[in-house]
Amino acid sequence: MKENRRALARVAGVLGPDSRLALVGGWVRDHLLGREAGDMDLATALMPEEVMRRGRAAGLKALPTGLQHGTVTLLVEGQPFEITTFRGDGDYADGRHPDSVRLGVTLEEDLARRDFTINAMAILVDSMEAADPYRHLVDPFDGRGDLERGLIRAVGDPLQRFAEDGLRSLRACRFASQLSFALEPDTFQAIGQRLEVAAKVSVERVLVELTKLLTGADPKAGLQLLADSGLLDLWTPELRPMIGCGQNRHHKFPVWEHTLETVALAPADPALRWAALLHDVGKPATRSVDEGGAVHFYGHEALSLGITVLIFQRLKASQALTREVLALVRHHGTHPTEEWSDGACRRLLRKLAEDSLGLEQWGRFRLADQVAKGFGEEPSRSEHEKVMARLRALAEARPPLASNALALDGRALIALAAKRGGPWVGQLQHHLLDVVIEDPTQNTPAELTRRARAWLKEQSSPAVE
Repeated sequence: MKENRRALARVAGVLGPDSRLALVGGWVRDHLLGREAGDMDLATALMPEEVMRRGRAAGLKALPTGLQHGTVTLLVEGQPFEITTFRGDGDYADGRHPDSVRLGVTLEEDLARRDFTINAMAILVDSMEAADPYRHLVDPFDGRGDLERGLIRAVGDPLQRFAEDGLRSLRACRFASQLSFALEPDTFQAIGQRLEVAAKVSVERVLVELTKLLTGADPKAGLQLLADSGLLDLWTPELRPMIGCGQNRHHKFPVWEHTLETVALAPADPALRWAALLHDVGKPATRSVDEGGAVHFYGHEALSLGITVLIFQRLKASQALTREVLALVRHHGTHPTEEWSDGACRRLLRKLAEDSLGLEQWGRFRLADQVAKGFGEEPSRSEHEKVMARLRALAEARPPLASNALALDGRALIALAAKRGGPWVGQLQHHLLDVVIEDPTQNTPAELTRRARAWLKEQSSPAVE
């Protein structure tokens, strides 16, 4: 931070006092909240050509990184400072970008084009070293007051703000999650009246915002805002049937409420939070009631997997995120008990390994799901720790969980059978792996040779002839 301040002071000195160089936007918000601030967003009264001229005259590298928007980047001590001339925006015909940019406005006019009051504040850099730099805070819309009230409020008319940029409505819900803030009533009402603009946002941007919302401090609030405003239905309409869907005797909460609890209890990791959101998405369509009145969700795990694939394809999620979330959803219905044999536990470890899903990651998700059922945190946590302790002990013994851990490899099996390789090799390896997972002491060349010969003798299909 000291290095940033020193480099920032040099930028201010190079541009001069008439530049009115100011820190604006999210950096100011997070700094006032005592949160770790991200990149410095700088604005100035100088025109971009003048910023470049003064920077180069001082020996700095000046890059015209966005002249059409009034943006120049100065490199100071290897650190880039992006500086944008105070500007006003024209109309937003596409619901995302301004049609034109008007440079040379006042700082207050620049702040007036921003989305929320908590993002529409500035601190003049020249005042940063003052005893009370916030005495010079430029805050025309009472953003600091809204920070103290824990409120997200649009700058000016919220209907106009959300008509300009469809991403803003999603950002409002995301900030509610990240900051544990409430939405000002008029701002919230305006979201539902501008859904057609929000629908224009690229799915790549939507995925980023939804992931930030899910990994925020209060994802329950953010998700409920999505549901109540109608934003939920734009990109994940498959979630809507979960609302109001009753559960069975294994859960205290309905499906949607259980889902919100699971999301909140899972660690703030993108894959864990997405899996928590989607693990029961197949329940509403598979809900049935038997003659005794008991509720069942037969096959919901498979349907949840299919819906997750559809949603992630729609949002263009990465293969890595998709793969991990699918693995978590696939195995969320597996519940080891004390009655399980060691072999059954090792088979679970094998399945997790086949999905490249670590035991601890699976355990973190399982704990959130179990506690969210609502039957008490301590009993659920105690039962979970017993399960995990047993699985960890078995895993630490390094049992053979894949065919490459067998005491006989594929070439040895082919030589033993005196046959050409083919699908039968994989089938035999699968059989031998089942044997050693049940009893790891069987994983010796002599025992596997005996088992392989017996299996080969029993086979009569063309695949092994």
